Amino acid sequence: MQKRLEIMLEMQEVMNIRVHPDWRSQGFQWYRAIWVECAELLDHYGWKWWKKQDPDMEQVKLELVDIWHFGMSQLLLNETNHERLSNHLAAELLNTKKAQDFREDLEVFALDTLRSRVFDVGKFGLLLAGAGLGFDELYRRYIGKNVLNFFRQDHGYQDGSYHKDWAGREDNEHLVELALDLDANDPDFKDNLYAALAQRYQASVA
Repeated sequence: MQKRLEIMLEMQEVMNIRVHPDWRSQGFQWYRAIWVECAELLDHYGWKWWKKQDPDMEQVKLELVDIWHFGMSQLLLNETNHERLSNHLAAELLNTKKAQDFREDLEVFALDTLRSRVFDVGKFGLLLAGAGLGFDELYRRYIGKNVLNFFRQDHGYQDGSYHKDWAGREDNEHLVELALDLDANDPDFKDNLYAALAQRYQASVA
C-alpha cells in the first residue's frame, strides 16, 4: 500500500506541475473543489425522496477518485516528502472505522472540509468503505484518471481543441475499457494505458 501511495503522490505532483509549474504558491482552493465534488457525488448516489433513484455506483466511484486527486493535492501543499506523507495516508486508511449511513458520512466529510479547509483522510476512508471502493480499485482508477488528465492536456484540453467525446463515446469510457485489458500490477501500467488510449484516439481521428 505504501509504495502505491507514493506512486500516486508522485503522479499528482507531476500533474499539478503540468497545470502550473509553481502550483503551491497559487492559492488554489483545493477544499472548494472537494466539497463541490461531494455535491455532485450525492446527486449520483441519490437523495430525492419525491422520485425513484437508484445509486449510480460507477459515477459515485469516479467522483471519489476526483476527490482523491484534490485531497492529495491539499496534503502535498504542506508535505513535500512523499514517503512521509504516504506513511500518514496508509495509517489513516488502514485505521478507517466502519461506514455508517453513506449520505450522512458524506455530509460530515463535506462539512468538515468546508470548516477546516483541509482533507480528512480518515473521513474519506469512510466514504471509500461505504461505496465498496477498496484500495486496489482506488489505485487502478486513480492511475487511469491521471493518465486521462495527462492525455487531455497533451491533446489540447486547455486551449479547447480537444473534445472529450470521440468515436461515439466519452474518453472516460474508452479509458475504463482499455484499463480492464491491462495488468494494473505491471510497473508500466500507466505508460501502457496511455499508449493504448493514444492509439485508439489516433485511429478515431485519422
